[in-house]
Amino acid sequence: MTKSDTSKRRIVFCDFDGTITINDNIIAIIKHFNPEGWESLAERTISTELSIKEGVGSLFRLLPASMKDDVVSFGISNVRIRDGFAEFIAYCREQNIDFYVTSGGIDFFVYPVLSQFEIPQDHIYCNGSDFSGERIEILWPHPCDGHCTNDCGMCKTTIMRGFPEDQYERIIIGDSVTDFEGAKLADKVYSRSHLTTKCKELGLPHTEFETFHDIIAAMNEERKSSS
Repeated sequence: MTKSDTSKRRIVFCDFDGTITINDNIIAIIKHFNPEGWESLAERTISTELSIKEGVGSLFRLLPASMKDDVVSFGISNVRIRDGFAEFIAYCREQNIDFYVTSGGIDFFVYPVLSQFEIPQDHIYCNGSDFSGERIEILWPHPCDGHCTNDCGMCKTTIMRGFPEDQYERIIIGDSVTDFEGAKLADKVYSRSHLTTKCKELGLPHTEFETFHDIIAAMNEERKSSS
């Protein structure tokens, strides 16, 4: 692990599903309403046969827009926040660390869930939704730039490149393979689940966590060692 560069501003890019939350909300929503054909679409997306954009868009297109109230209600009520998240937000404020959410989740559940933590909405990057047609359509306001060809839908590395490495110490917190490209760009990686596996496979330095209390403890330890 590299020591913190005090001349750079620290910035956190934090995943939502499976990181801020304990559960993966997109799959939970689709599984709950159980539209015909969703299993094969989900499998093809997880195996990367379909891009995230293709897969998630197709999954939600299986649901009629007339189900909006039920889908939104379930999407919000299903979320379980990982232990220590509120304390970590307070810690970032106290330590003057910029905090951004970089989520492949959807606005109709991401924004309401995070509103209780007073995170500015312009610090939350996620996908959009449109219930005005016959089927639910997912919108993609944060596409890949010229440096990424993964058809991410919500491109985390594109967001990160907006905060240049010569000005920022970039910290990523995540759990899945969709966080891995961002982890390659980051100065520091806090990982769990699939992201830990990927980091180990390629020998990428990382610190494992289970709760946000673990991350606070690791950051405090790093402050002591670098002072």
